[in-house]
Amino acid sequence: MRWKSEDILQILDQCSAAFTFPMLDNGYLYLAASRLSLHRTETEWGMVIEVFGYSPRAGVPDTHIYTFASTLYNRDSPEKYNSRQAYENYLANNPHNDSRFVFPISNEDWIEGCDYVAESATVVKVRGRAVPPPPLKEYGRHGIELEESPRIHVFELCRFLADVEREHVLCDLQERRISLPPDLHQVLQLEEWNHSNLVKGVLPSQLEAFQQLAQVLVTGDHHFYQPSQPPNTHWKNWPDGGRL
Repeated sequence: MRWKSEDILQILDQCSAAFTFPMLDNGYLYLAASRLSLHRTETEWGMVIEVFGYSPRAGVPDTHIYTFASTLYNRDSPEKYNSRQAYENYLANNPHNDSRFVFPISNEDWIEGCDYVAESATVVKVRGRAVPPPPLKEYGRHGIELEESPRIHVFELCRFLADVEREHVLCDLQERRISLPPDLHQVLQLEEWNHSNLVKGVLPSQLEAFQQLAQVLVTGDHHFYQPSQPPNTHWKNWPDGGRL
């Protein structure tokens, strides 16, 4: 592979500076779940980070798919931009990163006023499956301390769903690979890892986890990932998320 680990880390750092690398304490998003996967061939590489959560400004929960890769696939078409120059700027400013969204919850009638779960809500449709909101006592059993009990915040139910329906609120294989060339194959998948605290100025290149992940991408050997630092991707580690 012509790519070096330093090249990959430089791209991740550049995306961090451009605010296109995921901030798990994003002030506009209540984090609920995340996942990271690595993909490669002998000549190409890709990293995908999935983030499921809730932004009151968006009004519906979503899963944000961040893709970083040597070559990107299925990019926006020129027709999505007001001018050819705007399209060229999109390509020039995002040469190795792209962003897509999926919406694993299809109904909105369970949300009241962007903040609360409606008291009349009977089901949340997760990938078309009807999931009833749990009794109040179930939240505590999943480590969720309700802020205004008995009212339930939308983000609190999202965190419950992330615990009991994780595989359905995060991406399926096709969604995960939406921006990757079809010939890349997955070499590693992480449900937790030590993520960059960008608010404190910690870049991916400064973290052992991403240094090792870059080595896995370059070599294809998942044994390079042997982290000594504890994971921090659980939402409890990012209390400022969604508070703006």
